[in-house]
Amino acid sequence: MADPRFFKKSSSNTLGELAALVSGSLSDNKYQNYVIEDVAPLNTAQKMDITFFDNARYKDEFIKSNAGACITSKQAAPFAPPNMPLILSDNPYKSYALIAQHFYSDNYPAAQISPHAHVHETAKIGKGCVVEAGVVIHDNAVIGDGCWIESNAVIGQNVEMGQKCRIGANATISHAMIGIATRIYPGVRIGQDGFGFAIDPKGHVKVPQLGRVIIGDNVEVGANTCIDRGAGPDTVIGDGTWIDNLVQIAHNVKIGRGCVLVAMCGVAGSTVLEDYVVLAAQVGVAGHLRIGMGARIGAQSGVMRNIDAGDEQLGTPSVPTRDFMKQAALLKRLTKDRKVE
Repeated sequence: MADPRFFKKSSSNTLGELAALVSGSLSDNKYQNYVIEDVAPLNTAQKMDITFFDNARYKDEFIKSNAGACITSKQAAPFAPPNMPLILSDNPYKSYALIAQHFYSDNYPAAQISPHAHVHETAKIGKGCVVEAGVVIHDNAVIGDGCWIESNAVIGQNVEMGQKCRIGANATISHAMIGIATRIYPGVRIGQDGFGFAIDPKGHVKVPQLGRVIIGDNVEVGANTCIDRGAGPDTVIGDGTWIDNLVQIAHNVKIGRGCVLVAMCGVAGSTVLEDYVVLAAQVGVAGHLRIGMGARIGAQSGVMRNIDAGDEQLGTPSVPTRDFMKQAALLKRLTKDRKVE
């Protein structure tokens, strides 16, 4: 059970209501009115909880689970404990996410602008916004309806953001245009100077960074991530892209729709990620490259050349995943039983 000091739960629901919520079907309609109070993991769920099963690694936990109900696929249903009510779904994890959101929706505080915030008289604040203590909003900034700006965040001059954005504590945003329902987590830095300079033995010369950061709708930017503004062209983050904590996105980078960048990735300047690219944790991408639509790059890879749409790569320098596995197997054979002198 989630700690009620931090998470507020909604009222109970019947299993029939939850199945309808996720467009799933019940294993038996006699469970329509079975009452569910909460969500919980397989191994801790009790009779009033609903859980999910979609990974064969947890088959034994599923078989032994005491959950009141479970979300799973038709293929996995035969492994359920006897008489356990099931919601059958084509995507159990997504269905669980929707049900968990239903029980634990974001609870925005009442709309207010703290007397301890500093809002410039020319800034435009939409209806129903929350502006917490210590926030600084500079001149001519435009904040859409229903935004929540947490303590000590700084919104720079002329920044614009759409409705229902949430800006985390101590985040700073400048030179940026942000879409609707985008969430910026604590400590994020958006719009600072890109790392652009002319190298000179007498002293490096800064190149003015004259672009912006353009962020689309329904984007998530994880804690302490940095997104540099463009040097001339804009840095662009497409709709529905999710960026994890501690990611660095350099100037002029273009990221398409629905991309996923996992923790500690770095994307160098002027590189393009087309739609639905996935970069696993600690991937480094060199500058001026193009990563094709739907490409997937494995953790700790170093990308040094363009990647075609749909490719899966791994290693440094990155190569197709199958080639990487062959190389690793060959290296293991070559070094097996050899003595290190």
